[in-house]
Order: sequence, then structure tokens, then C-alpha cells
Amino acid sequence: MNDGIPSRDTVTGVILAGGMARRMGGQDKGLVPFAGRPLIQWVIDALAPQVCALVINANRNQEAYAAYGHPVITDDMEGFQGPLAGFSSAMAAVATPWIVTAPCDGPFLAGDLVERLSRALVRDQAEIAMASNGERLQPVYALLPVSLAASLRGFLSSGERKIDRWYASHRVAIADFSDRAEGFANVNSPEDAALLERALKP
Repeated sequence: MNDGIPSRDTVTGVILAGGMARRMGGQDKGLVPFAGRPLIQWVIDALAPQVCALVINANRNQEAYAAYGHPVITDDMEGFQGPLAGFSSAMAAVATPWIVTAPCDGPFLAGDLVERLSRALVRDQAEIAMASNGERLQPVYALLPVSLAASLRGFLSSGERKIDRWYASHRVAIADFSDRAEGFANVNSPEDAALLERALKP
């Protein structure tokens, strides 16, 4: 497999907004206001300068997401099947050889996410790079080649959904973000939102 070294010009950003957000009372997390802006806007603002294009993976409220000016793609699989379904749909839709994925509920996304994932991938001669905050892996913050689309489709068609099990079948590099652990803080509940908003205030 030779997809070249990923760079800004060859990577499409994929914002994952396709979940059910049970802990947010069913609200669509990406559209929930956070410190004056919807969560999705925080992620768009941080990720857009790092990639040549953005797409939003959403399974509801597609018109609301389309208003942000980027293509909206829905999962090919019905029933909110998890992040891998979003990965797969994105791989089928983008024009670049690489995608970088990030969830819609992480407002403090690192400004050098793509650069550091790419560096780790090249360092380890890996197929996939994912982030670690120094304490735990962050598998939905990942850099992946579109050439793995067939592998992923096969995995999903077998009934599998667990992201770590698919990663285990490929060479994975870990990018260390222990110096930027706050970049992976996410909003899973109204209580999370309140805590993080307070952390923003001087």
C-alpha cells in the first residue's frame, strides 16, 4: 500500500456527528450551544485549517449541518452503527487519499492534530495513526487511508462494530498528545458542558 505521506492537500477532515447522544437527552450534540457557539462550529474552526476539505457525518438534522457550508454524508448502514460506519461512508465519499476523523463534541481540538498524526504514521511506517492523551487512547481521533475502505466494509459486513478490533488487524501508530490532553475533553452531558465552560473562564 502506498498512499503517500499525508499532508494538508491530501487529507479530508471528517467530523463525526452521527451518534444518538443518549447522555444529552437525545439532543443532537453537534448543534448544542457551547460557550456561545454550537459544538460543531468549534470543531470546524479548529480542523478546517489543517485539511483541504471537510465533510460532516450526520444521520439526522442534515439541513442544519449543511448550513455550515460543508458536504453532509449519512451512514450507509441504518440504525446508528457507531463511528466505523461513519468512517466507511466518508471513505466512499471523499476525493482525497486520506481522512482524519474527529468527533463533533470535542471543542478544544488540537491545532496540529493532522501534523502530529501524520508524523507518528510515518515514524512507525503504519497504516493508521490515532491519538493518545497520555492516559488513554483516543481512537476516533485518527488518520486513515481511504485504501482501507474494502477492509472496513468487510469488517462491518461481518457484523463487527468495535473500533479497536478493526484497528487490531492493521498497523497502528500512536501519536502522543499528553502535552495537549485538554484537546480531547468532550461534551457527553449538560454537566460536561457546564464544567468545560467554567474552565474557559479566567
